[in-house]
Amino acid sequence: MTAGEGRLLYSATMSLDGFIAGAGGDMSWLTPYVGDGGPEVTELMESVGALLVGRRTFDGDDPNAGTEAEGAYGGQWHGPVVVLSHRPPDGTPPEDTTFCDHLETAVAQAKRAAGGGYVNVLGAEVARHCLEAGLLDEVLVMVAPVLLGDGTRLFEHPGGTHVPLEPVDPLDTGPLRLWFQVGATPV
Repeated sequence: MTAGEGRLLYSATMSLDGFIAGAGGDMSWLTPYVGDGGPEVTELMESVGALLVGRRTFDGDDPNAGTEAEGAYGGQWHGPVVVLSHRPPDGTPPEDTTFCDHLETAVAQAKRAAGGGYVNVLGAEVARHCLEAGLLDEVLVMVAPVLLGDGTRLFEHPGGTHVPLEPVDPLDTGPLRLWFQVGATPV
C-alpha cells in the first residue's frame, strides 16, 4: 500500500447493511470485529500521516472507549490530528491536535501535517463534506459480518446522485475489503 502525496482517504468499517455506527451513534457493535486489526490495518496505519476528524469522533465516538485500545487504530495512532469543528476545544487540545472550522483550511492543514502520507478521514459527516467539495480521493471500506438495521450510514446522500468509483486493489485475497477511488470513470 503506497500513499499518494496528500491524498484524502475515508476508511471505515461498516455493517453489511451499510452502517458505520449503530442507533444513537453507538460504536460498541464494532468491538468484536476490530481485534488487533491484523496486517492490513497495520499497513494502512503506516501509510497515514495525519487524521482529519469530526468533533463527534474527537469527543470519543470510540468502540474501545475506556480501554487500553482507546483511540484511532485501536489506540496505536500517535500523530497529527486536525479536528473540523465550529466549536472551539474545551481547554487546551491534546498535543498534535489542531481545531479548524473551515473545511478547505482543515484539509490543507492535514495534508501539510501528513508529510506525503494519507490523510485519513474519520467521521461520516466530514467524509460527506469532503466528497461534496470534491476533496475526497479514495474510500476504503471493511465490511463486518453483521446487520445493524439502523444508525449512521457510511454515506448519507453522497455528494449527489451518482459518484463513480474505481477499485484500487481488485485482486486482494485478504479479508473482505472494498477499496475505491472517488471520481473515476465507471468500468
